[in-house]
Amino acid sequence: MARIVILGAGIGGVPMAYEMMEVAGQHHEVIVISDSPTFHFVPSNVWVPPGWRTAEELKIELAPVMQSKGITFIQKAASSIDPDNNQVILADESAVAYDFLIIATGPRLAFDEIPGLGPQGYTSSVCHVDHAAVAAKDWRKFIENPGPIVVGAVQGASCFGPAYEYLMVLETELRKKKMRDKVPMIFVTSEPYIGHLGLGGVGDTKGLLESALRDKTIKWITNARVDKIEPGMIFVTEVDEDGHDKKKHELPFKHSMMLPAFTGVDAVRHVKAQGLVNPRGFVLVDEYQRNKAYKNIYSVGVCIAIPPIEKTPLPVGAPKTGYMIESMVTAVAHNIAEELSGKEPSHKATWNALCLADFGDTGVAFLAQPQIPPRNTTWSSEGKWVHLAKIGFEQYFMRKIRKGITEPYYEKLILKLMGLTRLKEKGE
Repeated sequence: MARIVILGAGIGGVPMAYEMMEVAGQHHEVIVISDSPTFHFVPSNVWVPPGWRTAEELKIELAPVMQSKGITFIQKAASSIDPDNNQVILADESAVAYDFLIIATGPRLAFDEIPGLGPQGYTSSVCHVDHAAVAAKDWRKFIENPGPIVVGAVQGASCFGPAYEYLMVLETELRKKKMRDKVPMIFVTSEPYIGHLGLGGVGDTKGLLESALRDKTIKWITNARVDKIEPGMIFVTEVDEDGHDKKKHELPFKHSMMLPAFTGVDAVRHVKAQGLVNPRGFVLVDEYQRNKAYKNIYSVGVCIAIPPIEKTPLPVGAPKTGYMIESMVTAVAHNIAEELSGKEPSHKATWNALCLADFGDTGVAFLAQPQIPPRNTTWSSEGKWVHLAKIGFEQYFMRKIRKGITEPYYEKLILKLMGLTRLKEKGE
């Protein structure tokens, strides 16, 4: 009997455990290690600060559902990995041995790379549900004493969709409260242009997102390097296409949310084993999601190393969307099953990008197949249906986690969305 350990219990780790258990069967042991007792649905964090969701509504207790699936759940933080001895070292200095390890930790939020950034500094965050709960308190204070809002993503960020979403969700909420006229809003991003998204643009995302910002009278600064943040002020340097300093900006704010750059988590990035991670602490994987140096280690999700799509004036990472992660999970489950039966792994993740960007009462959707150009399919669309589709997706995914469902939902969602769009274009 093989022992398969999954480190992390987020959007990658929990489905990974379910699918691994289903594919491997009862003859092998599946163990999940997480520093949190709950799963939380990250894409809905943007709805917490304005009160459209509570933090608790986005959490699911993991122990009961893991037990019902026959999965061992260890609710402890990991301090390190010892790949030479096939062990995960926990914070209490105990060790969990493995035959196969799947690293699905998600990222470390690198707020420390910019002075004043993040919840321990002067800006809010929606990267974690607990951060979003703190941002909700800040938002309630803001409503009592409104002023300028600055939202965006700093240099090195790789996940831009939530920044656009948060900006537009707040704009929608302000309009509902008849307060929009009191609040200047500006979007600040390291992207070389609006709608780049770390993907070099997808379809007409540049035009769609620029149009949305203009329609809402929101200004923007691209190629923006955030130098430091002080109480009520963000100091930004705008660079030119060669990365040289072009213009300095001092942006006052009463409320701000800036997405940080990511690194690998401490338990992984500080491992001294040669060939496990890149300089930023992301796990190096081959086309089968397997580490080349330690072939019994696989990895899925935001914690894997993916090169940037293209060279940009400021560092801009490539995002890992839920669709891509779902395909990684399926590939890894089947590859480990093949290894358990004495075969070589043969399954590859598709690495396609799908995003539903909710704008509060409308939204933008885009699909890139594959994520890295040149692409077979490039598609984008907009409308109220995107907002409704994201709500429906949230409800389905939460049910999927609660019930231990392993259905590959993204493929079905894409077919539905593209089908609905074609019908709309035909006027049907």
